Amino acid sequence: MQYTSQYHSPLGEILIAADDIGLTGLWFEGQKYYALHLDKESQEQETQILKDTKRWLDVYFSGQEPNFKVPLHFTGTDFQNEVWEILCSIPYGKTMTYGEIANILAKRKVLERMSAQAVGGAVGHNEISIIVPCHRVVGSQGSLTGYAGGIDKTVSLLKLEKVNMDRFYVPKKGTAL
Repeated sequence: MQYTSQYHSPLGEILIAADDIGLTGLWFEGQKYYALHLDKESQEQETQILKDTKRWLDVYFSGQEPNFKVPLHFTGTDFQNEVWEILCSIPYGKTMTYGEIANILAKRKVLERMSAQAVGGAVGHNEISIIVPCHRVVGSQGSLTGYAGGIDKTVSLLKLEKVNMDRFYVPKKGTAL
């Protein structure tokens, strides 16, 4: 059973979901893939995991790095889960490229290379926005693309974390917007 609750963030309404193991979803209202894998019979109820998630978000949106973790329960494919675990290793206020994540995966799997596009697909389907920081993943030339919550939220979240935005840009056109 999944339990849900709403969170009122400075960037808009957020739906959060958890089961008895951990947080399973965190979506900005209206974002791409919104609540895609949420149980149809989920129940709105304040569980301890959801309360802890709201406390984490309060700290985060105050402009500070939360000093505690919320238990996570990834529900994607093995590949997606592996990518999402790498996202969790990106430090607060830092960024990583899709290619860098692909290189980490290739080394782990003892492969010559891994597709950055495949990584991009997994990043784009991240069910737990912000806490699993897909907004910290950027294009190799500094392009800000593909954040399911919207590019405006990517920019806002990176600025909140005091990331130097000088080398980043929003492309005028492209399939990842």
